[in-house]
Amino acid sequence: MKPEAYPAFESKLNHQPMDASSSQTKNKWLIPTGIVLIVAGLLAIGAYQAYRNPKPARILDTYGNQEVDTVDANGKATTMSLIHHVPDFSFIDQDGNMVTQKTTEGKTYVADFFFTTCESICPVMSKEMMKLAARLKENKDSSVIFVSHTVDPETDSLRQLKDYAIAHKADSRQWHFVTGNKKELYDMAREGYFVTATKGDGGPDDFVHTQNFVLVDKYRQIRGYYDGTDSTEMDKLYKDILLLNQEYAWKDGK
Repeated sequence: MKPEAYPAFESKLNHQPMDASSSQTKNKWLIPTGIVLIVAGLLAIGAYQAYRNPKPARILDTYGNQEVDTVDANGKATTMSLIHHVPDFSFIDQDGNMVTQKTTEGKTYVADFFFTTCESICPVMSKEMMKLAARLKENKDSSVIFVSHTVDPETDSLRQLKDYAIAHKADSRQWHFVTGNKKELYDMAREGYFVTATKGDGGPDDFVHTQNFVLVDKYRQIRGYYDGTDSTEMDKLYKDILLLNQEYAWKDGK
């Protein structure tokens, strides 16, 4: 026999009114608990990112910045720091390709100045650059670009630069030996990279000769200078490139 149903009784059980004090207590704790869970989640994410991308042991300095005296909106004298960025440029490399700021955009690069017929510091510098490129390749880092500017564009034709690149086993996708207008090259040396304190106009009698390598970050800021004839300095450059990669990962959270 089918059991008799008691709808009125069931309805009473299913629709018992909730105690008001119970509801208020539950709501009282619901919001704080949710906030605690959100904060805990954010802290956990931050801790995980810090574990994956710890802050580098040392943040590299930036160079070429200028302090400018100015007056604020209230007429008060103040000092403002102007961050230096390597200016736009346009040169031609050993393969006849244009090399501009777009070539290095978003990438770390090392710049230097040389000439192919140099018999003093340039051969040493180019060998050190070649060793640096090989060392980075061994570390599976092919993102760094090298830009070697000739200071003797009258002599260093594209053919001359190409032969020099081949002699130094340069990967033309990574290492650009560039030429162009002498004044523009010299302006970059003096005002873009600050590799020499000598004055000049880029004319026939002007000459720049420096062993400095310049480390530039992906934001076009100068992050270091290194003696390209000194193996100890070149080891420091290699380590600073690794530090810069850590800095990117730390800042970008990747």
